[in-house]
Amino acid sequence: MTGIGVIGYGYWGPNLARAISEVEGATLSAVADASPAALARAGRRHPGIDLLADWRELTASSAIDAVVIATPVHTHFEMALAALHAGKHVLVEKPMTDSPMKAQRLVDEARRRSLVLMVDHTFVYTGAVRTIGDLITKGSIGEVYCYDSTRVNLGILQSDVSVIWDLAVHDFAILDFLMPSRPVAISASAAAFLPERPDTMAHLSVFYEDGAMAHLNVNWMSPVKVRQTMIGGRQRMIIYDDMQNSEKVKVYDRGVDLAAEGGDLRERRISYRVGEMWAPAIPAKEALVTEIEHFVAAIDHGTPAPSDGESGLRVVEMLTTASRSAALRGHPVELGTLRKAS
Repeated sequence: MTGIGVIGYGYWGPNLARAISEVEGATLSAVADASPAALARAGRRHPGIDLLADWRELTASSAIDAVVIATPVHTHFEMALAALHAGKHVLVEKPMTDSPMKAQRLVDEARRRSLVLMVDHTFVYTGAVRTIGDLITKGSIGEVYCYDSTRVNLGILQSDVSVIWDLAVHDFAILDFLMPSRPVAISASAAAFLPERPDTMAHLSVFYEDGAMAHLNVNWMSPVKVRQTMIGGRQRMIIYDDMQNSEKVKVYDRGVDLAAEGGDLRERRISYRVGEMWAPAIPAKEALVTEIEHFVAAIDHGTPAPSDGESGLRVVEMLTTASRSAALRGHPVELGTLRKAS
């Protein structure tokens, strides 16, 4: 039985703690939080666990095999590094750190100590995204051309991170999981519409080595909540609408073809293909429970997890690159150029 402790019992920590308690092979052993009220809530929901005001006590506890960190991003590096030094496996809330250099340090430390390092990229474990991944892997939509996502809502406005680090991080994690090739550059435009606050809206373009492209629209100041993605393939297209209660993923047998005859590509006849639409069955299992199961399997059996430390590093690198491009008013920035300078 893997004893797991949770650091941070504010917004997301309770969800992680509940998921841990529901997974066979894992036990919620302790919660650490500086807030007495948060600890009181944790005690009511999970009687019998250790309640600690100092997170350092949790990482030092011999009863803890693994640590789950659900605190603000600027605290992730210190806590995760301390847990790794104490010989604990680590699952850290997204994004993994606030710089690629720190993320690389955690990856290196986990590898050196043969410990599991995972990142809470929850969407990667949803039935919808995993179904889309299977469709792409099996070649059901053909070569992937584009990924176009709108992720907007009214709030929750963050004070410590921009909308890129809060919302685009989800799409970066999904892209890292789905796309067959790696990104090479990012262009981002962003704006802040509240005084002394981070950017509240952004448009991002991600360029891939195989010619594919992703476009993201993220915004904290939209009157409605939208979570919709279009994925275009050579043979078929996918619409993923996370706000739908059913049929979140729809596959369209639609596209554009060039006639085979003719020597000059510019003179070939274009035909539009309009076929059927179908909605694949989506597993209803909760993503967080699936994620914790992967965490335990990685600890017990060495099973690779989709959101491992390397994935977390790549996402942090994308976030840092996008932020740099936004500061340059949309000038494209190549990935990898900021890792050493972060």
